[in-house]
Amino acid sequence: METTTNIPVMIYTESTPNPNTLKFVINRPLYPNDFAEFESVSETDKAPLAKALFSIEQITSVYISNNFVSVAKDDFIDWYELMPKIKSFLKNYIENGLPIIAEDFIKPEKTATNTIFENDSDIEIKIKTALDKYVKPAVEMDGGNITFVSFINGILTVQLQGSCNGCPSSTVTLKQGIENIMKKFIPEVQEVVAENG
Repeated sequence: METTTNIPVMIYTESTPNPNTLKFVINRPLYPNDFAEFESVSETDKAPLAKALFSIEQITSVYISNNFVSVAKDDFIDWYELMPKIKSFLKNYIENGLPIIAEDFIKPEKTATNTIFENDSDIEIKIKTALDKYVKPAVEMDGGNITFVSFINGILTVQLQGSCNGCPSSTVTLKQGIENIMKKFIPEVQEVVAENG
């Protein structure tokens, strides 16, 4: 008879470029190969973990993806006060096997997507592929996500989510990092701008 040992839930934090957002990395899959962002408790009907996190005062948004949760807080509270509460909460929640996101959860319809559609132009396909392959992994490491919105007259509009949304350094990242990468792979891209999602 095989004995299985329960691996304890381990959580560590990573800072993000946004000082008001912290990434909580867990040694368990939470929402594999997908993501969901919640900017208010009213959006969390089918997302029990996000709903529960909003019960902690001063939390302003929750982003769940793969094996991490990025949590944004109000300006007027310091992480040293809030971080232990969130870590302890997440550990108890996950150890008790409580649901993360309901199976029938439907993401709010966003115009931004890296999905390639039949009516996409060749340039849009190249842009979406480059975003997924070269930009998205780095943005995910910082606890966020980037998606294609539009490409018109040389201007690529993207949507930043998670810790990247509203981050003070996101403009620098956008201009010096993302824009340079996109110009390198797709010369038709002259500028990259962000739409707040």
